[in-house]
Amino acid sequence: MRWITEFLTSSIGKKLVMSLTGLFLISFLIVHLLGNLQLLISDNGKSFNIYAHFMSTNPLIKVISIGLYAGILLHAIQGILIALQNKKAKGSKYAVNTNANGSWISKNMALLGTFILFFLCVHMGDFWYKVKFTDTLEMITYPGVDYQVKDVFKRVAVAFENIWIVIIYLVGLVALGLHLIHGFQSAFTSLGLQHKKYTPIINIIGILFSVGISLAYAVIPLIMYFSKLSNY
Repeated sequence: MRWITEFLTSSIGKKLVMSLTGLFLISFLIVHLLGNLQLLISDNGKSFNIYAHFMSTNPLIKVISIGLYAGILLHAIQGILIALQNKKAKGSKYAVNTNANGSWISKNMALLGTFILFFLCVHMGDFWYKVKFTDTLEMITYPGVDYQVKDVFKRVAVAFENIWIVIIYLVGLVALGLHLIHGFQSAFTSLGLQHKKYTPIINIIGILFSVGISLAYAVIPLIMYFSKLSNY
């Protein structure tokens, strides 16, 4: 088992873990977005609240959630280790700065990742923690549904009435989009999936995906904020 530890703590191993956890988290972003888009359905939150109840009570989802939390933590830790390793290498007089001609995004992946982690903590504290570990949310019953659900929709709606919360989310999504643009193509490179014919296509797909999913997430707080504003 020692060789596994040595490999995972090596430069190649760290990049491999970053790539695999990154791709896993990208798949989560897609699934999470599909669920969150139910916030925009005009049914007073019924669809979203039933979805939120399913996600918080289904045993299989709970198991997957543990993997998700582990993936986020591992991705963050490996990102920090790689950033420290790169910083140490730059401090060496024998180091070759291979990132000298890199983009602003590639040079600031650690900074973007740190901001995203901060944004994620704010998000989880504002919604996930209150849903999972508090009784502050109202329990409601919908016609045709034989069980009560927490009114998570109301909590989200109240939060997105606050322009500062909306701004924080938008800034966080900008950081996410930039982080994804480099991370998407970097993941395929680290996995050895690089070819002069296909790599440019992967890069284009990565940019379109990164911008598209960030905009799709951004639409939710914007629509909820301005729709509420128009009712005043």
